[in-house]
Amino acid sequence: MSDQQQKIHFLLLLLCFNMIITTTVAAGSGGAATSNHTVEEAYQVLGISPNPNGSFTREIRIPMVNATPSVESTQPTPVALSKDIILPSTSKLSMLRLYRPLNPPSQAKLPIVIYFHGGDFVLFSATTVVFHNFCNQIASQIPALVVSVEHRLAPEYRLPAAYEDAMGAVLWARQQVMSFKYFTIVCPPSYEKYYGTDGVLITDQQRCRHDEATTLRIDFKRVFLLGSASGGNIAYNTAIRSLLLNLNPIKIKGLVINQPYFGGLKRTKSEIKMMEDPYVPLYVNDVLWNLALPLNATRDHPFSNPIKMHANTGDPLVDRAKLLAKLLKSRKVEVVSVIEEGGFHGMELSNATAAQQLYDYINHFVHSTI
Repeated sequence: MSDQQQKIHFLLLLLCFNMIITTTVAAGSGGAATSNHTVEEAYQVLGISPNPNGSFTREIRIPMVNATPSVESTQPTPVALSKDIILPSTSKLSMLRLYRPLNPPSQAKLPIVIYFHGGDFVLFSATTVVFHNFCNQIASQIPALVVSVEHRLAPEYRLPAAYEDAMGAVLWARQQVMSFKYFTIVCPPSYEKYYGTDGVLITDQQRCRHDEATTLRIDFKRVFLLGSASGGNIAYNTAIRSLLLNLNPIKIKGLVINQPYFGGLKRTKSEIKMMEDPYVPLYVNDVLWNLALPLNATRDHPFSNPIKMHANTGDPLVDRAKLLAKLLKSRKVEVVSVIEEGGFHGMELSNATAAQQLYDYINHFVHSTI
């Protein structure tokens, strides 16, 4: 790891699961499924079914929602406003959803948070309601300008497609400063803002019905990458790739990965202990990696396993995150690790208390990273 890589601050948010699993199953070494489960069972759990052309049909089990570009477009009053940016057909990255706080600070500059949603590379969208609500809260509570990435899904687009889309979002943010492009993100939909030469969003004098137009100031030198589960994996790989590029005038200051999704052929103790976990059972994980990784790759591919795992500790996914934190610290990267007892994978998406705790951790990290 180079000196450049040591300049990005890391916040790893880990949940330790103390559930006791009494079923003992031999750890699989490489197949798509383990134990007595089948690939078809995994497909049923995920709500997906293969098509003859190699694509998959996905059940919409969690609804998707439209952006909320104005106060009038939703009830009750939102905590943030959002706008979809449809990118040119020449771009592999199809869409970004931008979020800004409803009442941004009048003087302080907002950091940029580029967000990568979860779904194990195979499921969901930036428009999925739980991720939309999450970004609303991040935009409001940090406060920040949030850029949520609609990356391509596997197996139609296997890795590194999601990483390429993520880097496309970083380069898009850079291009906004370089070319001062116009885009709409605030109420009403016709109310446009654009970047000025000092990284400030300049407004015209038009007023919104409920809120006087103010200048939205953006700090392009404080960009953070944020992701949960597979989004955490994407954030990590995007941070590494970004270090190979000259991103001036923007600067990535930090990386926040929550319950990151990594794998490997050698099972960790937590994976064996919680093989039948109700949220991330091991046989489903194996199938997901089989769909996401390049053809014929194993779970020891660097996309899945950035380091070979030889020591182990405790939760279906948390052991690998702990080992990654240990590796980064050994390379003198500044890492803040937060380990919470109890809970389950993706808890912040359905538990308001856990979600607020996560927002508080991120808020403190962003504002303490100078």
